[in-house]
Amino acid sequence: MGPSPAGEGAPPHGTPGARGMASCPVCGIEAPDGGACPRCHLAAELFAPVREAAGPRGGSDPAYLRTIGELLASVDLEKTPPPVPAATKGLLSRPDPRPELAGIEPASLPSPEPAPPLDPRVDLPLAPTSMTELADAQRRIREYFEIGRRLDLDFADFGSRASAAAVAADLDSLEVLAREMFVHVTSAVVEEYESLLAHRNELAPLVATHSADVELAAVRRAIGVGDFAGAVRRLNLVRDALGQLEQEWEVGRILVTEGELMASTIRELGGDPGPAAGPLEEGRKLFAEGHRVASEQVLARAAVALWTLLQPRLLADLRRIRDRMVEVRDAGLDIEPAVQDLRTVSRDLSKRNLVGAIVAYRRLRAFAERVAGPPGNVSAPAGEVRSAPQV
Repeated sequence: MGPSPAGEGAPPHGTPGARGMASCPVCGIEAPDGGACPRCHLAAELFAPVREAAGPRGGSDPAYLRTIGELLASVDLEKTPPPVPAATKGLLSRPDPRPELAGIEPASLPSPEPAPPLDPRVDLPLAPTSMTELADAQRRIREYFEIGRRLDLDFADFGSRASAAAVAADLDSLEVLAREMFVHVTSAVVEEYESLLAHRNELAPLVATHSADVELAAVRRAIGVGDFAGAVRRLNLVRDALGQLEQEWEVGRILVTEGELMASTIRELGGDPGPAAGPLEEGRKLFAEGHRVASEQVLARAAVALWTLLQPRLLADLRRIRDRMVEVRDAGLDIEPAVQDLRTVSRDLSKRNLVGAIVAYRRLRAFAERVAGPPGNVSAPAGEVRSAPQV
């Protein structure tokens, strides 16, 4: 039997193994003393930092938030600096559904095993047979009204005609009405099926759609035999299943984008993300295999491992940028946009929005590059307006 996905039957994260071997804080399996994790390849020197960051405090170490707060206060001397935000989410919290990804190439996720294409053809049911009893016609029309209500169809005209025919006990008019309503209901159900099938085809290259495929096949059968109530019920199940799959894929994409963004930022700052890169690839692999929960757990801990490498370099560069902001401010230039970005870094880190914090940091770095120059020789970038001299 092969190894189970991370989080399924593995020892608790960050605990020693049964034989005293080190336990990987990402996937929970035992690793040889001094060696990297044999599954996710997290470097052994990161076991302790990641275990600490992912501990009871949820990685919300107030030290770096306090440091950034101090940097913010030093460039915002003319205003009362906002209090350092208390961390509201730990590093293992589920990310917000759609963090700020402007200017960032969306992460690619491994594709699942290609699903067989679904037959788009639908066998249309036969029109209802002639009805000899008034009660049968009225029952059939009531069923169509109920299905029309569930599909949000406008049957107001049919309602007035049905009332008039019922009062007159006009079986022929009720039979004609039933056939017209049958055509409208059939068309609406088939249109809804085709719409959901198109949505399924959009998601199939990204995530496995097995449960939705089963229900879509059942919808086709129900339509073929004229079971509109059953078809509508299963269409609702398909809609819910596809919505859930889309949300799960979006969370996976955000987590992978977050990891890739941190890895590239580490490299840009002269570091090597290699010791923490293994868990990111392991999480991508688990996602492609359909282990959603396990993949999210591994990807979240991969973010902790990468943040452990990125944090000291990021804080050092923020200090450099702060120094440049002070020089620019003292030279009479407006630095308020950069101050706002520094506030965003602080706020987003407190909310565990690492993507948003890094995006804001990159804007700060771009600002520092635009105003780069030797101290005492600061010139405004193109379009920059100097602030009014202080009296």
